[in-house]
Amino acid sequence: MQRKLHPLEGIVAVFALFFVLALTIGFAQAEGARAQKTVYLRSSAALVQDAATNEVVIDKNADSVTPIASITKLMTAMVIVDRGLDLDARIVVSREDVDSKKGSRSRLEPGTILTRDELLILALMSSENRAAAALSRTYPGGRAAFVAAMNAKATALGMTDSHFVDATGLSAGNVASARDLAKLVRAAHEYPLIREYSTRERHTVKVHGRPLAFRNTNGLVRSTQWEIGLSKTGYISEAGRCLVMHVRLASKDLIVVLLDSWGKQSRVGDANRIKRWLELQTASAARSS
Repeated sequence: MQRKLHPLEGIVAVFALFFVLALTIGFAQAEGARAQKTVYLRSSAALVQDAATNEVVIDKNADSVTPIASITKLMTAMVIVDRGLDLDARIVVSREDVDSKKGSRSRLEPGTILTRDELLILALMSSENRAAAALSRTYPGGRAAFVAAMNAKATALGMTDSHFVDATGLSAGNVASARDLAKLVRAAHEYPLIREYSTRERHTVKVHGRPLAFRNTNGLVRSTQWEIGLSKTGYISEAGRCLVMHVRLASKDLIVVLLDSWGKQSRVGDANRIKRWLELQTASAARSS
């Protein structure tokens, strides 16, 4: 015959159950809090910095010097704008602008005529290598003078770990640290033209009388979940997948630098992981205040 529980025994059992549940939830919350202190990134080097205070939010090998691929084109754009060249001037894409190092593809065939402004848009938005090459070739004094201006600008910005050898970023000789690139992003963000062109979703130019459409290489600019004030992607095999942005996240203006990320979508994945992590940190801080 089954023994009937005394009422006090039932009360004790209920309290014990609540106690076990409370412990389980407490451990889970503690584990969650510990997990929020770090964020896993696939990028070999990364830096997230508060644009207003310079406070470093995330630092992963930020002083490591590495090839930067087409992040270079932010410097290319600043050098062009600083010189005050006529943006309406028409420039012919030449065979000299064809990439002989990496064999990268381009839809701007030799003989294509575009304005300097259009070349600047395509270099920043679509990372068009022949556009950047044409911009440097037609700079006063030619490519040697252009590269000298790039390195002089880097010195002026305090980019002590950086060196440039071309305007496209196709050369692995274009190097910098993530910390230096944060300085580059900060400086480039001061140029309204660079902000606008680097975040434009798409642009169409006329080539030989026919429309030719280009898209931004950073798909995040097309996302309603992101507020991006400046953007640039980059890739060569020596540099891996790279991404820099000036963004509004968790009620702050932040500079995000991601270098040498492995996997085709890993830089975007890292950016989204940083976004979620910061939003969790902000929400946690709000609950505890």
